[in-house]
Amino acid sequence: MRPKNAATVMIIRRDGPKPRVLMGRRHGGHSFMPDRWVFPGGRIDRADYHAPYANDLRADVAAVFDAYLKPGRGRALALAAIRETWEEAGLLLARPGPARPSAGPWRSFVEQGALPDLEALDVVARAITPPMVGKRFDTWFLVADAERLMSLERQPDCGELEEIAWVDFDEAQALPLPSVTRMMIKESVERMKDPARPKPFLRFRAGGMRPAHL
Repeated sequence: MRPKNAATVMIIRRDGPKPRVLMGRRHGGHSFMPDRWVFPGGRIDRADYHAPYANDLRADVAAVFDAYLKPGRGRALALAAIRETWEEAGLLLARPGPARPSAGPWRSFVEQGALPDLEALDVVARAITPPMVGKRFDTWFLVADAERLMSLERQPDCGELEEIAWVDFDEAQALPLPSVTRMMIKESVERMKDPARPKPFLRFRAGGMRPAHL
Protein backbone atom coordinates (compact mmCIF):
# COMPACT_ATOMS: atom_id res chain seq x y z
CA MET A 1 0.00 0.00 0.00
CA ARG A 2 1.39 3.39 -1.00
CA PRO A 3 1.90 5.63 2.06
CA LYS A 4 -0.35 8.71 2.27
CA ASN A 5 1.30 12.11 2.69
CA ALA A 6 0.81 13.54 6.19
CA ALA A 7 2.31 16.07 8.58
CA THR A 8 2.21 16.64 12.32
CA VAL A 9 3.52 19.44 14.50
CA MET A 10 5.12 19.49 17.93
CA ILE A 11 4.24 22.81 19.59
CA ILE A 12 6.62 23.67 22.43
CA ARG A 13 5.94 25.97 25.40
CA ARG A 14 8.92 27.49 27.17
CA ASP A 15 7.14 29.67 29.76
CA GLY A 16 7.64 27.32 32.70
CA PRO A 17 10.48 25.61 34.57
CA LYS A 18 10.64 22.92 31.87
CA PRO A 19 9.73 22.95 28.17
CA ARG A 20 6.31 21.42 27.52
CA VAL A 21 4.86 19.93 24.36
CA LEU A 22 1.24 19.90 23.22
CA MET A 23 -0.25 16.42 23.07
CA GLY A 24 -3.76 15.11 22.57
CA ARG A 25 -5.54 11.82 23.27
CA ARG A 26 -7.25 10.13 20.35
CA HIS A 27 -10.79 8.87 20.76
CA GLY A 28 -11.12 5.28 21.91
CA GLY A 29 -13.40 4.50 18.98
CA HIS A 30 -10.76 5.25 16.34
CA SER A 31 -9.63 2.27 14.30
CA PHE A 32 -6.11 3.74 14.11
CA MET A 33 -4.22 4.20 17.40
CA PRO A 34 -7.26 4.47 19.74
CA ASP A 35 -6.61 6.15 23.12
CA ARG A 36 -3.02 6.95 22.16
CA TRP A 37 -1.50 10.35 22.86
CA VAL A 38 -0.21 12.08 19.75
CA PHE A 39 0.82 15.42 18.29
CA PRO A 40 -1.87 17.15 16.23
CA GLY A 41 -1.62 16.34 12.54
CA GLY A 42 -3.04 14.32 9.70
CA ARG A 43 -3.27 13.66 5.99
CA ILE A 44 -2.75 16.27 3.34
CA ASP A 45 -5.94 17.50 1.66
CA ARG A 46 -6.29 18.83 -1.86
CA ALA A 47 -7.39 22.16 -0.38
CA ASP A 48 -4.03 22.53 1.38
CA TYR A 49 -2.39 23.27 -1.97
CA HIS A 50 -4.51 26.42 -2.38
CA ALA A 51 -5.02 27.69 1.18
CA PRO A 52 -4.11 31.32 1.99
CA TYR A 53 -1.26 32.03 4.42
CA ALA A 54 0.18 35.00 6.31
CA ASN A 55 3.81 34.24 5.47
CA ASP A 56 5.78 31.55 3.70
CA LEU A 57 8.14 28.82 4.88
CA ARG A 58 11.64 29.90 5.81
CA ALA A 59 14.09 29.33 2.97
CA ASP A 60 16.01 26.62 4.84
CA VAL A 61 12.81 24.73 5.66
CA ALA A 62 11.52 24.97 2.10
CA ALA A 63 14.88 23.64 0.87
CA VAL A 64 14.49 20.48 3.00
CA PHE A 65 11.05 19.81 1.53
CA ASP A 66 12.12 20.63 -2.02
CA ALA A 67 15.01 18.15 -1.86
CA TYR A 68 12.50 15.27 -1.58
CA LEU A 69 9.11 16.45 -2.81
CA LYS A 70 7.42 17.90 -5.85
CA PRO A 71 7.20 21.73 -5.92
CA GLY A 72 4.45 23.00 -3.65
CA ARG A 73 3.95 19.78 -1.69
CA GLY A 74 6.13 20.87 1.23
CA ARG A 75 4.09 24.02 1.74
CA ALA A 76 0.88 21.99 1.45
CA LEU A 77 2.13 19.57 4.12
CA ALA A 78 2.97 22.47 6.43
CA LEU A 79 -0.49 23.92 5.86
CA ALA A 80 -2.03 20.50 6.56
CA ALA A 81 -0.26 20.38 9.94
CA ILE A 82 -1.57 23.85 10.85
CA ARG A 83 -5.10 23.02 9.69
CA GLU A 84 -5.12 19.76 11.64
CA THR A 85 -3.88 21.57 14.77
CA TRP A 86 -7.00 23.71 14.52
CA GLU A 87 -9.33 20.81 13.72
CA GLU A 88 -7.94 18.46 16.37
CA ALA A 89 -6.82 20.77 19.18
CA GLY A 90 -8.77 24.00 18.60
CA LEU A 91 -5.58 26.08 18.46
CA LEU A 92 -4.53 28.54 15.76
CA LEU A 93 -0.89 28.56 14.67
CA ALA A 94 -1.55 31.74 12.77
CA ARG A 95 -1.31 35.49 12.40
CA PRO A 96 -4.32 37.81 12.48
CA GLY A 97 -5.83 38.30 9.04
CA PRO A 98 -9.05 39.47 7.50
CA ALA A 99 -11.97 37.14 8.03
CA ARG A 100 -13.13 35.97 4.64
CA PRO A 101 -15.78 33.65 3.23
CA SER A 102 -14.42 30.24 2.34
CA ALA A 103 -15.48 26.68 1.66
CA GLY A 104 -14.07 23.25 2.35
CA PRO A 105 -11.77 22.25 5.22
CA TRP A 106 -10.26 25.75 5.63
CA ARG A 107 -13.59 27.48 6.13
CA SER A 108 -13.71 27.50 9.95
CA PHE A 109 -10.03 28.50 10.16
CA VAL A 110 -10.20 31.64 8.02
CA GLU A 111 -13.53 32.61 9.57
CA GLN A 112 -11.60 33.12 12.82
CA GLY A 113 -9.77 36.06 11.23
CA ALA A 114 -6.56 34.04 11.02
CA LEU A 115 -4.00 33.13 8.38
CA PRO A 116 -1.50 30.24 8.76
CA ASP A 117 1.93 31.17 10.12
CA LEU A 118 4.19 29.00 7.95
CA GLU A 119 7.30 30.89 9.03
CA ALA A 120 6.87 29.44 12.54
CA LEU A 121 7.59 25.88 11.38
CA ASP A 122 10.79 23.85 11.20
CA VAL A 123 11.36 20.24 10.10
CA VAL A 124 12.35 17.73 12.80
CA ALA A 125 12.18 14.40 10.96
CA ARG A 126 10.37 12.25 8.43
CA ALA A 127 9.05 8.71 8.99
CA ILE A 128 7.32 6.22 6.70
CA THR A 129 5.06 3.59 8.26
CA PRO A 130 6.37 0.04 7.68
CA PRO A 131 4.74 -2.07 4.93
CA MET A 132 3.23 -4.59 7.34
CA VAL A 133 0.95 -1.94 8.90
CA GLY A 134 -2.56 -1.70 7.45
CA LYS A 135 -2.63 2.11 7.28
CA ARG A 136 0.57 3.64 5.94
CA PHE A 137 1.69 7.26 6.15
CA ASP A 138 4.68 9.22 4.91
CA THR A 139 4.75 11.71 7.78
CA TRP A 140 6.79 14.86 8.20
CA PHE A 141 7.31 15.89 11.83
CA LEU A 142 7.45 19.64 12.31
CA VAL A 143 8.02 21.89 15.33
CA ALA A 144 6.84 25.37 16.30
CA ASP A 145 7.06 27.59 19.35
CA ALA A 146 3.83 28.06 21.30
CA GLU A 147 4.41 31.82 21.22
CA ARG A 148 3.30 31.68 17.59
CA LEU A 149 -0.20 30.52 18.60
CA MET A 150 -2.87 33.20 18.53
CA SER A 151 -4.02 31.91 21.93
CA LEU A 152 -2.93 29.17 24.33
CA GLU A 153 -6.57 28.49 25.18
CA ARG A 154 -8.45 25.87 23.22
CA GLN A 155 -11.48 27.28 21.44
CA PRO A 156 -14.65 26.08 23.21
CA ASP A 157 -16.52 23.22 21.57
CA CYS A 158 -13.66 22.78 19.13
CA GLY A 159 -11.19 20.00 18.50
CA GLU A 160 -11.45 16.34 17.59
CA LEU A 161 -9.01 15.05 20.20
CA GLU A 162 -10.64 13.78 23.40
CA GLU A 163 -8.38 15.98 25.52
CA ILE A 164 -5.24 18.02 25.10
CA ALA A 165 -2.48 18.79 27.58
CA TRP A 166 0.85 20.57 27.82
CA VAL A 167 3.30 18.05 29.29
CA ASP A 168 7.04 18.12 29.84
CA PHE A 169 9.10 15.54 28.00
CA ASP A 170 9.42 13.17 30.96
CA GLU A 171 5.64 13.26 31.51
CA ALA A 172 5.10 12.68 27.80
CA GLN A 173 7.21 9.53 27.83
CA ALA A 174 4.96 8.09 30.56
CA LEU A 175 1.84 8.38 28.37
CA PRO A 176 0.56 5.59 26.08
CA LEU A 177 2.28 6.68 22.87
CA PRO A 178 2.78 5.28 19.38
CA SER A 179 6.39 4.16 19.05
CA VAL A 180 7.24 6.81 16.45
CA THR A 181 5.85 9.54 18.72
CA ARG A 182 8.08 8.31 21.53
CA MET A 183 11.07 8.45 19.19
CA MET A 184 10.23 12.01 18.14
CA ILE A 185 10.02 13.17 21.74
CA LYS A 186 13.52 11.81 22.32
CA GLU A 187 14.65 13.51 19.13
CA SER A 188 13.21 16.84 20.30
CA VAL A 189 15.16 16.61 23.54
CA GLU A 190 18.37 16.00 21.61
CA ARG A 191 17.63 18.86 19.21
CA MET A 192 17.29 21.25 22.14
CA LYS A 193 20.85 20.31 23.09
CA ASP A 194 22.10 20.49 19.50
CA PRO A 195 19.83 22.35 17.04
CA ALA A 196 22.24 21.55 14.19
CA ARG A 197 21.98 17.76 14.56
CA PRO A 198 20.94 15.86 11.39
CA LYS A 199 17.21 15.38 10.81
CA PRO A 200 16.23 11.66 10.92
CA PHE A 201 14.52 9.92 8.02
CA LEU A 202 13.02 6.63 9.23
CA ARG A 203 11.87 4.05 6.70
CA PHE A 204 11.69 0.27 6.37
CA ARG A 205 13.43 -1.64 3.61
CA ALA A 206 14.38 -5.29 3.20
CA GLY A 207 12.43 -6.28 6.30
CA GLY A 208 13.94 -3.78 8.72
CA MET A 209 14.23 -0.14 9.59
CA ARG A 210 16.88 1.70 7.59
CA PRO A 211 17.44 5.03 9.37
CA ALA A 212 19.01 7.81 7.36
CA HIS A 213 19.03 11.62 7.49
CA LEU A 214 17.32 14.32 5.46
